[in-house]
Amino acid sequence: MSDWIKSLPDAARDFLHNRRLDEVECVVADLPGIARGKAVPASKFARQTSFHLPDSIFYQTITGGWGEAASEEEGFIEKDMILRPDMSTTSAAPWTGDCTLQVIHDAFDRYGDPVPFAPRNVLKRVVELYHAQGWEPVVAPEMEFFLVARNIDPGQDIKPMMGRSGRPAAARQAYSMTAVDEFGPVIDDIYDFAEAQGFEIDGITQEGGAGQLEINLRHGDPVKLADEVFYFKRLIREAALRHDCFATFMAKPIAQEPGSAMHIHHSLLDTATGKNLFAGPEDQETAECKHFIGGLQHHMPAAIAVLAPYVNSYRRYVKDHAAPINLEWARDNRTTGIRIPLSDEISRRVENRMAGMDCNPYLGIAASLACGYLGLMEKRIPSSPFEGDAYDGDADIPQVLGQALELFDAATSLHDVLGPEFARVYSIVKRAEYEEFLQVISPWEREHLLLNV
Repeated sequence: MSDWIKSLPDAARDFLHNRRLDEVECVVADLPGIARGKAVPASKFARQTSFHLPDSIFYQTITGGWGEAASEEEGFIEKDMILRPDMSTTSAAPWTGDCTLQVIHDAFDRYGDPVPFAPRNVLKRVVELYHAQGWEPVVAPEMEFFLVARNIDPGQDIKPMMGRSGRPAAARQAYSMTAVDEFGPVIDDIYDFAEAQGFEIDGITQEGGAGQLEINLRHGDPVKLADEVFYFKRLIREAALRHDCFATFMAKPIAQEPGSAMHIHHSLLDTATGKNLFAGPEDQETAECKHFIGGLQHHMPAAIAVLAPYVNSYRRYVKDHAAPINLEWARDNRTTGIRIPLSDEISRRVENRMAGMDCNPYLGIAASLACGYLGLMEKRIPSSPFEGDAYDGDADIPQVLGQALELFDAATSLHDVLGPEFARVYSIVKRAEYEEFLQVISPWEREHLLLNV
């Protein structure tokens, strides 16, 4: 066995047992979270320490267009980046026909510095700011998604997938085991793929939408968990395709159904002692916990452009549709944007319920951590805990992407944490997407305005 294979994670080595490795996929997440990279023969990968891709992959919009985000000094020359593998991320690609591994790479410029707008580097930057204060941030993401019927015509509405019973997936069946059983074959493949990749699923439940599921992941290091969400999106899509359906992570794929979130649970450990700094006596929030919440309340309106990155994202924030509309916080209250879940002292945590499942996991976790970090550093004081139904309150987050980008552009303190160059590139790319969307005339406009105005 080659030395580099001996050093792989256990799950990857188990996958290769009695198999001949054919190919390695060298991948990096772009701004939307799409896997970009190259597939190379295993023999070539064993000899290479890096490969090159142009930095323009981070200027590309979700539609395949380009934001004019290259530096003014050099222009759009598509400089090569140096992509180096993080071998700890080596994972099986169990859906392929041959024996294939995937490896996430980090992006560096020609001088060896991290590319500041590469999403994994943005998250690493934020985590290092916590480490510099003697803090260890811990996160646990929840992933919501829909299994839907194949849709190859964008002009047609998205519909729930056909279940095992031969009937379309039913809505409003949250936590129903019968509903979960409808998707049994897809879920079986998700479990099998996850096991082959060495991922531990904390649970799968039916959510409130038709064909909507939720997967919870175990808590851990933010970069590692973002890697897992990045990988999970791909494996779930592949599992669905095996059963003649699509998996979608759109924030709001079906009208009149709830949207899909990526709730992010946060806790904070003292690096020296391992103590959970959010765990106070008699179920009370510590000063650190309150400052973290205060940071979320104060800075998250400007971060919504990262947590809700598309025009469709804002269709999720609908009153009484299982998504928060404001940044109130409360204990064990799912109507608020910020929640303290029921837990024992050692598991005390803060749940950010604002992020959509359509966000890039590296950037969504980075933005949430950045807001909390600013709250800790500024010693922000949160509002009083909310009592009752927060949907009765006023919305205090942006309602459209254009408004969200204006707040993001003005948030210099948030830029300082995420990185000013990332903020510049992100804003340009997102504005290019938004301007392209504004050129599209919707069916609603044709139906109601064509002959009536």
